[in-house]
Amino acid sequence: MPKSRTRATQRPGHSSVIATLNRALSNEPLAKALTRSVQILRANSDHFDWVGIYLVREKDLVLEAYAGDEETEHVRIPIGEGICGSAAKEGATIVVPDVSKDPRYLMCFATTRSEIVVPIKGKKGVLGEIAIDSSRLSAFNQEDREILEEAASLLARRIESEDKISHEPSAL
Repeated sequence: MPKSRTRATQRPGHSSVIATLNRALSNEPLAKALTRSVQILRANSDHFDWVGIYLVREKDLVLEAYAGDEETEHVRIPIGEGICGSAAKEGATIVVPDVSKDPRYLMCFATTRSEIVVPIKGKKGVLGEIAIDSSRLSAFNQEDREILEEAASLLARRIESEDKISHEPSAL
């Protein structure tokens, strides 16, 4: 499919994807909301082969939810290690058009050709990240990045609200 046509069909979907994510994050307990989020993101793109959400737990990223045909062995990644750990350490989105050319890449799947990792940033720093693998080279465009960064903002608000709820004293 030509790029111009792909972009034209993606634009209306941008707000739809974000609205669907927002509903899932508003109406579900956190664990289920994370699972629904990865399902929604994967279902709304023909080149998101594996979508995972990792959350920061001490000095590691821990896989909390994923949508894909296979499981990854990378369920715990030290911050600073690999592309995922680098994105968390830097607090910045990393797009890798060809993972075979990036020495940080930790292979999850033999079919992965490109990856995007978007940090989930809260008021006090990185809370986690969205990691997406694709079997296509240079799969991720600016539109993907924008949708995923907006999704990460929604996730940050939801995670922070959960933390606030769990740290508030209960009324007797």
